[in-house]
Amino acid sequence: AHLALYRRYWSHDEENILCSQGSIASCLANLGRHDESLVLKREVFAGYKALHGVSHEETIRIGYNVTLSMNRLGLRDEAKSLARDQLLPAALTLGADHDLTLKLNQTLAVTLANNPDRTRDDLL
Repeated sequence: AHLALYRRYWSHDEENILCSQGSIASCLANLGRHDESLVLKREVFAGYKALHGVSHEETIRIGYNVTLSMNRLGLRDEAKSLARDQLLPAALTLGADHDLTLKLNQTLAVTLANNPDRTRDDLL
C-alpha cells in the first residue's frame, strides 16, 4: 500500500519509491522468496544507478546486497561480475579501508572460493 501511494501521489519522488521497493525486497527475502526478492533488488539497484550514479555510497551498498542475494541463489558468475564492477567505484569513492569496500572484497573472495568452475586466473 505504501508503494502504491508513492507511485500515485508522489511519482516524482523516485528515491522514496526505490526505498519502498527495497523494503518489499527485504520482506520477500525474509519470507524465503529469494528469487522474487532478487528481481526487485535488481530494479532498485538500476534505479539508484540512474538516479545517483555508480559511485554513490547507497548505490554501492545496494549493489553489495544484490551480490549477496546472487550468491545465496547460486548465481556465482553474476555475483563475481557485479562484485568486481563495484570494487573500483567503492575503493575510489569510499576508500580501500571503508567497511563497504572490505565487505565487497570479502564477498568476491567467498564467491570465487565457492565456485567450482573457478580458474587460477580468477583467484589471482
